[in-house]
Amino acid sequence: MSIYNNFSEKLELLKNGNLSLKENVEHFLNRIEEKEEINCFNFVFEDSVQHADRIASKIRNGTAGKLAGMVIAVKDVLAIENKPQTCSSKILENFEALYTATSVKKLIDEDAIIIGKTNCDEFAMGSSNENSYFGNVKNPHNKDYVPGGSSGGSAAAVTAKLCDVALGTDTGGSIRQPAAFCGIFGLKPSYGRVSRYGLNAFASSFDSVGTFANNVEDIALVHEIMSGYDNKDSTSEKIDVPSYSSFAKNIQNVKIGLPKEYLGEGLDEEIKESIFSQIKSLKSKGAEIVDISLPNMEYAIATYYILTTAEASSNLARFDGARYGYRTTDNVNLKQMYTKSRSEGFGKEVKRRIMLGTYVLSAGYYDAYYKKAQKVRRLIKDDFKKAFELVDIIIAPTTPTTAFKIGEKTEDPLQMYLGDIYTTSANLAGIPGINIPIGKDKDNLPIGMQLMSDQFEEDLLLSFAKNII
Repeated sequence: MSIYNNFSEKLELLKNGNLSLKENVEHFLNRIEEKEEINCFNFVFEDSVQHADRIASKIRNGTAGKLAGMVIAVKDVLAIENKPQTCSSKILENFEALYTATSVKKLIDEDAIIIGKTNCDEFAMGSSNENSYFGNVKNPHNKDYVPGGSSGGSAAAVTAKLCDVALGTDTGGSIRQPAAFCGIFGLKPSYGRVSRYGLNAFASSFDSVGTFANNVEDIALVHEIMSGYDNKDSTSEKIDVPSYSSFAKNIQNVKIGLPKEYLGEGLDEEIKESIFSQIKSLKSKGAEIVDISLPNMEYAIATYYILTTAEASSNLARFDGARYGYRTTDNVNLKQMYTKSRSEGFGKEVKRRIMLGTYVLSAGYYDAYYKKAQKVRRLIKDDFKKAFELVDIIIAPTTPTTAFKIGEKTEDPLQMYLGDIYTTSANLAGIPGINIPIGKDKDNLPIGMQLMSDQFEEDLLLSFAKNII
C-alpha cells in the first residue's frame, strides 16, 4: 500500500493509478482485524469494499465527489440507515437506524466510504470509554491506558491508522479529550455549525458533531463538507460556510489569550511545561500573548453536570422497553416493565446521570440547581465574549493529566468528572475548540493543547492550528 500523509495526497495517488482504492479499504479492514484487541469498533462494514469499486470508477471518469476514497469511521451514536445504532448500550443492542444523520449523509454524498461504527461510552456519557456495553477501548500508545471518552473508539481508530478520519461527538470534551490522550487532532465545532439531526442526543443544547484526524487538513475538509444549515435541525444556523480547507484566514497579528484559570493548581507539570514551550515558540515568531481572565471557570464543571444530566434525564426517557430497544423478559406488569427494562438495559454511569438529572429538575430543587446553573452558563458565555474582545485565539490545556490507567478512576466518579475541567467551558459557551498534539510525557503518553476561538470562527482556528504545528 502507498504511503500518504493526508487525504489530498491519497486522492492524487488514486487519480494517478498509483493506489488501488479497493486494496486500500482491504488494508484498513485487515488492520482492524489485526488491532482487534484495541476494541475500537462495535461494527465493521465489510460491504465497504464494494463501495470502493464503485467510487474508484467515479474517480477514473472524473465524476467523483470531494471526499472520493476517504475512509471514515463513525461513532455509534450517529444514524446510518439500515445499520446498527446502539450508542454502545444494551438497551439498543439490536436496533437499526431508519435514516442517515445529516452529517454522515453529506460525507457519503461526496463519496466517502464508511468503514464501521466505533465504540464509545454508553450514550456518550464518560471520559474514559470504560462505560461501553461492548467493553473498554484501549489506548493504542499503551493498552494499559484509556483512550479518553466518550469518543474513545473514534480517537483510537485514527491513532491506530484503521481509517483516514473518524467522526465523534463532543458534549463536554468528548472529542478534544480523547484526541489529547491519543495524540491526534480533534475538532469540536461551534454549536449550530453542524447539524445534529440523526445524532442520538445526550444533552441537546451541548452536543456537537466533529472530527478526528492525524492532520489539520483532513479535519478542515471534512468540517467544510459537514457544516451548514439543515432544516431538520432547528438549532443549526443559517450562516455561510467558509472554505476551511483553503486555510485562507489571515493569522498575522493574531492576539493569543492565556487564561490564568487554566494554568493553576491541578495541572500536570509536564503538560504546563509543554504549553509554555509552545507559547515561547509563538513569541519568538512575533505573536502577541495577552494574559486574560475567565473568572467564572471555577463553576464550569458543576454547571455542566447539572445541565447535561438534566437534559439526559429528559432525552433518555424514551427508552422504556415499550416502543423499541431492550425489553425485560420477566413476566411483569406495565410499570414494572418500564422499571426493569431501564434498570437492566442502562449501564451504571447512565443510570447515575439520569438520577442526578431527575433530582435537579425535581420540585423544590429546580430553582436551587437547574435555574441557577442556567444563569451561571450565561456568565461563562459572557466571560468568553469579553475575552474575545481582547484576543482572537485562546490557548489552554486540553486535559489536566495525560491518559490514566484503565480502572484507575472508575470507582471515583468525581475524579473522572474533573478530567473535563478544561473542556466543558467551550460547550457551555457554544464556541469551537481543537486539540493539537504537542509532545509526550515521561511515560511516552501524548500531551495535547487546546485552541479556542469565538463562535463560528473555525476558519481562524483551523488556519492558526495549521500554522503552528
